[in-house]
Amino acid sequence: MIKKNFIGFLLTLIIFISISSFVWWFTYNPVKDLTASVPGLDNRPPRDESNEIVNIGERFDEYSTLSSNLTGKWTRFRGADYDNINKENIPLIDNWGDGPKIEWTVDLGEGHAAPVIYNGKVYILDYNELRKRDALRCFSLKTGEELWRRSYNVHVKRNHGMSRTVPAINEKYILTIGPRCHVMCTDPNNGDLLWGIDLVKEYNTEIPFWYTGQCPMIDGDLAILAPGGTSLIIAVDLATGKVVWETLNPDNWQMSHSSIMPMTLNGKKMYVYAAVGGICGISAEGDDRGKILWKTIDFSPTVVAPSPLILDNGNIFMTAGYGAGAILFNVAENNGAYSVKVIQKYIPKDGIGSEQQTPLLFNGRMFAILPKDAGGMRNQFVCCDPNDGKNILWTSGKEDRFGLGPYAIADGKFFILNDDGTLTIAKASTERFIFLDKAKIIDGMDAWGPLAFADGYLIMRDSKTMVCLNIMKD
Repeated sequence: MIKKNFIGFLLTLIIFISISSFVWWFTYNPVKDLTASVPGLDNRPPRDESNEIVNIGERFDEYSTLSSNLTGKWTRFRGADYDNINKENIPLIDNWGDGPKIEWTVDLGEGHAAPVIYNGKVYILDYNELRKRDALRCFSLKTGEELWRRSYNVHVKRNHGMSRTVPAINEKYILTIGPRCHVMCTDPNNGDLLWGIDLVKEYNTEIPFWYTGQCPMIDGDLAILAPGGTSLIIAVDLATGKVVWETLNPDNWQMSHSSIMPMTLNGKKMYVYAAVGGICGISAEGDDRGKILWKTIDFSPTVVAPSPLILDNGNIFMTAGYGAGAILFNVAENNGAYSVKVIQKYIPKDGIGSEQQTPLLFNGRMFAILPKDAGGMRNQFVCCDPNDGKNILWTSGKEDRFGLGPYAIADGKFFILNDDGTLTIAKASTERFIFLDKAKIIDGMDAWGPLAFADGYLIMRDSKTMVCLNIMKD
């Protein structure tokens, strides 16, 4: 009897433990303490909670002076007309002949920042890792001799490079944004500091993944910037550094790597910005300057590097990497009211897209290098109808693939830079890919910085070296 009671008790205990274990297993969440892995958040710079004081533009070093008769200009990200097309009437080479004519090379801090060119001078925002300084450096276009630098101490940890923005310049001002969102305005003629703004401290800007990628805009006498944080966009008087107007940020959209692009719709000028959170159009003129005219959250990836491509009739194309694909949408205006309609939206393998570079519009066609997740056409240079991104008209083919590097047009030719520093020349055709020649310019890596052209010279870079090429035809 005792034995039977013991066995009954043991069976009851086993059943109780089994039921308890099942309930625990069923209700336990093994990932409750984990966070989602979002593409692009690897090695994200931590938000700066320190009390570090950054004296923007505090140091100036002058090395030489320059008098130049050159008048060529490449004044901002994607050039004067924001289209990545050099319009100088200078015949350029069709092939490399006996080899590239390298005029000079300069060592840079690790990064992907690109230069502007103005009247024989080259300006680039660099980072000196040894001395821990952002530095606006000015060089002679002809010789590569450094003329001066305006710098300031700021601690930046290496994270796939540091500096990655392009300045904006005119006759009186040059405007930069550093890796940790420090804005500096300087006189390009002598390097004099005019003013600076720390966007993190002034606007609670969240430093983007891999640091600041937004390139500043100069529009007339104003600097146009997109801090995110407390203000989505601000306009600053270039002469004084005073904020003229600002756009509030009720949706708490954050700064992306994308840059602001201008757009005019039915005579109304606006700024188009793709933030982390959505895309919007901001009034650029009139009594409603700074007002949000329209916005859409139909395309809002967590990592946005390309900038909006403004097409005709209110159409806008936007793309991004990490599987985001692309969107083509239309902005319409009726008696001052704006509406947004999605025309196309697709994943990378279904149409044209880009991971880093902004696509190029030329003669009614759109060109880009497809991202690595675009299937069989990955990394190929392609052409499509801009109003139908799914309709790819031609590609560079399996034998001519490229990386994340930049591309531009000059003298009717595509100049396409591969990650490893190989520069390809192709005819700027809308009919097919017409390869002309290619050459290895730099024996480097991660050649992602945008190209710059002026006076028959081409400036390119990889992660650590800037090179000036003479591409004038003999």
